[in-house]
Amino acid sequence: MKKLLIFLSPIIFLLSAKPTLAVCPVCTVAVGAGLGISRWLGIDDSVSGIWVGGLMVSLSFWLTDWLTKKNLKFFKKWSNQALVTTSLVLWSLLTYLPLWKTGVIGHPFNTILGIDKLIFGSIIGAGAFFVGVFADKKVREKRGKQLFNFQRVVFPVVSLLIASLVVYFYGGYLL
Repeated sequence: MKKLLIFLSPIIFLLSAKPTLAVCPVCTVAVGAGLGISRWLGIDDSVSGIWVGGLMVSLSFWLTDWLTKKNLKFFKKWSNQALVTTSLVLWSLLTYLPLWKTGVIGHPFNTILGIDKLIFGSIIGAGAFFVGVFADKKVREKRGKQLFNFQRVVFPVVSLLIASLVVYFYGGYLL
């Protein structure tokens, strides 16, 4: 019986997979891993902020998709864009308030163009993530299909990676 359970567990797990959400879970895990690795390596807060911004956008898409699937009366009147914007504001508050309270955000010498480096990076990262998702949708629209496996993951992550490299190498000039 124990061997049968061990054999059937992976099969049951694979068969119980949910349909793809607005942004796939692998992409969100990749963004979160990128954030953790960059902080661990001691990379500048502006570069870490890029990954924070990407993660907030990814979580906003997930929350919007989840709320839409719940068919709640309150959210039926809302447009998809309003839900994404509201959830992005929510995730921003949930991210920035604890960082501000603990002193990670707000140090006067940790700024780029007068904006805290983490917030500056988050704005750049959110924009880069939106560009990656937009590029994926445009390619699928033009070609009628995806170009390669995991395209939905690769486009946003590569856009975050490019933004990270640009800010890492040229961000010092913005002081």
